[in-house]
Amino acid sequence: MLDGSNVSGWERIRVTRGIERLPSEFEIEMTDLFPGDLESISAIPGQKCQVALGGDVVITGYVDRVIPGVAPERHYIRVIGRGKCEDLVDCSAVWPGGQISGSNALQIAQKLAKSYGIEVTSDGNEGLSIPQINLMIGESAFEVIERVSRYAGLLAYDLPDGNLRLARAGVDAHTSGFVYGENVEEAEFEWAADLRYSQIDVYLLTMQTMGDAGVNLVPVATATDATVDRFRNLYMVSEQVQAGRNIAQERANWEAARRAGRSQAVRVLTDSWRDGSGTLWTPNTLVPVTIPPLKIPDETFMLISEVTYSLDEEGGTHASLLLMPPEAFTPEPTILQPLSPDVVRGAPDAP
Repeated sequence: MLDGSNVSGWERIRVTRGIERLPSEFEIEMTDLFPGDLESISAIPGQKCQVALGGDVVITGYVDRVIPGVAPERHYIRVIGRGKCEDLVDCSAVWPGGQISGSNALQIAQKLAKSYGIEVTSDGNEGLSIPQINLMIGESAFEVIERVSRYAGLLAYDLPDGNLRLARAGVDAHTSGFVYGENVEEAEFEWAADLRYSQIDVYLLTMQTMGDAGVNLVPVATATDATVDRFRNLYMVSEQVQAGRNIAQERANWEAARRAGRSQAVRVLTDSWRDGSGTLWTPNTLVPVTIPPLKIPDETFMLISEVTYSLDEEGGTHASLLLMPPEAFTPEPTILQPLSPDVVRGAPDAP
């Protein structure tokens, strides 16, 4: 749909949505409505649009580019666009005074998204109140939103209506999944060892320039991966000062879990855009996977990271999905306002 007018008769379509991709994007190729006059086209860059698969809207956003073309005995138009949240990614963060105080991740996202006509919802987890956050000149609205969402342990991705969602990974599940010999045309299991380490040691930066020598030579947090059978050690610096030792341990645990999750990526090609109940395959949704030839046991639950819906004359209808364990998408622990070591919260006033 372009500015309220329905456009059908696509020759090719590709729509991609994902929890690590913002905004969602699409590319459609259609026959030119006016083959004798390529100046008379039905799509204009900047137009509002909706892309629907059957009766289900998958993207609400804008046309970014229109590419008319000619070939022997053929005139066509390619239309490329993205979801409404493209403005959060492309444009700068706007807020009077450049400072937001006493707001949680959801409230901060709502304030920054409002300027661009985008609503923000959450799965009920909104994060702790952040005393103060300052916007830096030149950073995009989404850079700020991603930072505070990570602090709250939430993913930030767009919905089919074009609005933004803050949510934990893997809250919802599909009613059916992928079974080899039934709805799996092709599958590939990328099982990696190079991403993983037997031990991850985390160190802190210090602001005590006159402190004792050697204060940073001992790790403050360690995480291990028992599945790595040889010594592989990784040193990391946790981006906060000494007041954030608990964050350092969380960071070590997160690093080990995330690397374990991302070392088990499954790519599936299926002949349908929908699960057994007719629901479109949806990012951030758990799905059971059974592919014995790839050593994936019965109903191993994995999370849909990304899905691409495609349709063309040669291949017909397909959905290509990237699946990983849910722990691969736990947001990185962070601290927004590190405290200097000489500041002690709750300390009594000096006499």
